[in-house]
Amino acid sequence: MARVDDYINAKKIAVEELSIEPLDEIAERSGYGLIEKNKLKIPFLNRVFIVAWPGFEFEDESSEKKDVPLQEQVLILHYLAAKGEKKSSDRWISFREIPGAAFYYAAFVKRAVDPFKKTFGKEAGLFIKAAKSLNGKAIDAGNAGFEFSIFPHVSLQVILWEGDEEFLPEANILFYNTIGDIFSPEDVAWLAGMLVYRLMALAR
Repeated sequence: MARVDDYINAKKIAVEELSIEPLDEIAERSGYGLIEKNKLKIPFLNRVFIVAWPGFEFEDESSEKKDVPLQEQVLILHYLAAKGEKKSSDRWISFREIPGAAFYYAAFVKRAVDPFKKTFGKEAGLFIKAAKSLNGKAIDAGNAGFEFSIFPHVSLQVILWEGDEEFLPEANILFYNTIGDIFSPEDVAWLAGMLVYRLMALAR
């Protein structure tokens, strides 16, 4: 389990790398637009952040001005810093198919798949309601399936097969086949978990 110090260090490294790049180049590569010459507007799940260059300070755009979790800041910074070609894909892969992901598979299941099944395994209607609240796009898969656009070039599909007295629930989370060009397997596991926990919060 990563410690707070690990996230602080990861953010420091990402900011040092990004701060020497022109912001317009970062914006073009990432797919985000500039709202001022030194600020990006970044929607993430059901929140919107304003991120200032070159220090990459995060501010919640809402009137409530909630804190921005450090893990989310690091994930967003890693997306901004990724030099791999960012492009959408029409081919979906499982977590195990991401290069180097085998070591993190247990963490992925613990952070994302198991909590999802525990919350929604016998409540497909609850998943549908939460997914729509998060602007998920319904797909024809399982008893309920949705596609979520997390970043301009990163989408996830979450699919549920509802359980009953005879069968345990099953779930799958799929990714663009280009996800490994953008994120490390550990980041992908965190990303899936963030999506699932946001869905769980919306289901309450």
